[in-house]
Amino acid sequence: MFIFAASLTVTSCGSSKSAATKGKTSSKSPIKTENLRKLDSEFDGKISSSAKRIIKDAENYLGSPYKFAGNTADGFDCSGLTTKVFDENGLKLPRRSADQADFGKKINISNAKPGDLLFFATAGGSKVSHVGIVHTIENDGEVKFIHASTSKGVIISSLNEKYWNKAYLHAQRVL
Repeated sequence: MFIFAASLTVTSCGSSKSAATKGKTSSKSPIKTENLRKLDSEFDGKISSSAKRIIKDAENYLGSPYKFAGNTADGFDCSGLTTKVFDENGLKLPRRSADQADFGKKINISNAKPGDLLFFATAGGSKVSHVGIVHTIENDGEVKFIHASTSKGVIISSLNEKYWNKAYLHAQRVL
């Protein structure tokens, strides 16, 4: 039973070796990473009031620890964080990240806005195993997202980070 629970933890919410960094990442990276770095974002800088509330509520949990199946400030897993934050704002999301990936409308990453969901395959392949909320879109198109990492708890990371870029699957609009 312990081994089963441990395997779910590893595949359910991924792990980030490092939080978002202030500096630019190395230019020696896979093609997929380079494509996202040169993202010609269509984000106009306007954020809806509902997205602002989602982001503000998610920021309230920064620093909360990771906890398998957690959905409180005492500990979150990735989908626990998204369901909690969206529930606080009157929107019920499915509990599992794989189910959330089918909720709302799939969008191109160049159309992503704060409040949208990002999905990842942290165990490789194409099976959704992690979710985060778009936090900000930088002027250079860099997408930052807030999520519950198994190693660091609730943090803000960047799609420019090699680990997350490689695991990225798609974006979804639910607002």
